[in-house]
Amino acid sequence: MRAAVMRDWQLRVDDIDMPAPGTGQVLTRVLSCGICGSDLHLLEHGEESRRLSDELAADDPDAGPGMTMFDPAGDTVMGHEFCCEVVDTGPGVEHLAVGDVVVSMPVVFDDTGVHGIGFSNIYPGGYADHMVLNELLATRVPDGLPHRMAAMTEPLAVGVHAVAKSGIATGDSALVIGLGPVGLACIASLKMLGIGPIVGADFSPARRRLAEHLGCDEVVDPAVERPVEAWRRIGGTTSLVVFEAVGVPGMIEHTMRMAPKGSRILIVGACMQEDRIHPMVGIGKELSLQFALGYEPHEFAAALDAISTERVDLAPLITGIVDIDGIPTAFADLGNPEAHAKILVEPSS
Repeated sequence: MRAAVMRDWQLRVDDIDMPAPGTGQVLTRVLSCGICGSDLHLLEHGEESRRLSDELAADDPDAGPGMTMFDPAGDTVMGHEFCCEVVDTGPGVEHLAVGDVVVSMPVVFDDTGVHGIGFSNIYPGGYADHMVLNELLATRVPDGLPHRMAAMTEPLAVGVHAVAKSGIATGDSALVIGLGPVGLACIASLKMLGIGPIVGADFSPARRRLAEHLGCDEVVDPAVERPVEAWRRIGGTTSLVVFEAVGVPGMIEHTMRMAPKGSRILIVGACMQEDRIHPMVGIGKELSLQFALGYEPHEFAAALDAISTERVDLAPLITGIVDIDGIPTAFADLGNPEAHAKILVEPSS
């Protein structure tokens, strides 16, 4: 089958073997799979990130990823934001049938352990024609929900989790730094909770427009106005939670310096490089720093429900569709925030 394969931190399109479903598993045809910014970062900074993961696991096994890690010298098919159609079932499958359209948390397990979909040499992710899922983790997509929208479940779940992790509550206000897909997912999740005012900051006019579409109360170009000053203009008397959703070196320190005294800062941007901060900035301001990763099963389910019941409209975030051969070009195109927010891979396109 056709797939975009990462090998030695390089991406190429190639033909690979079709996976076969094992006990309790189903073989699916990929309908849509979003390209995640973390996949772009993995190609560029994966070697450094992998070295850190290995060091953490050596120091404390519980601090590791909790699943079998891929060998970068082998083939890895990325893609963890997917919607699929069941085309075959393995032994013991009882509740899914051929033709069912499903989403799943990007994890698969077998008698060898737990594997991250999109981060495995054994189980290909959604940048391929087909992939294997566990029946136990798959969820049927509600009737009538387009597969493109169902594929947005995973990125929205990241925002749902980040907002929950922050502990933000009614009466607090929010400042979201970075309006890529992760920051936009945070805004959508904040809006669904009735949090306000919400201030969003990004250099990109296109991203600021998307934030407004999702209900951001105020958007700001950091080149024109400091985001915290915009917050002071519209909600500066309330308790502030800042979401750092950029994920590049220097942004944590920048956010700490900008944040008002006593603020809570939730780091959701996935920076894969070494960074540094001045602790006295946080000490002097008595800031609270927290980090978020992924989501819980109930948050994934909540994200699917929010999309299917139209409590959030993520359609404008989908700015491009490519087939498998178009994936390398799409990775490059995503570097232009004025052109793209979320590109979906559709193998049959």
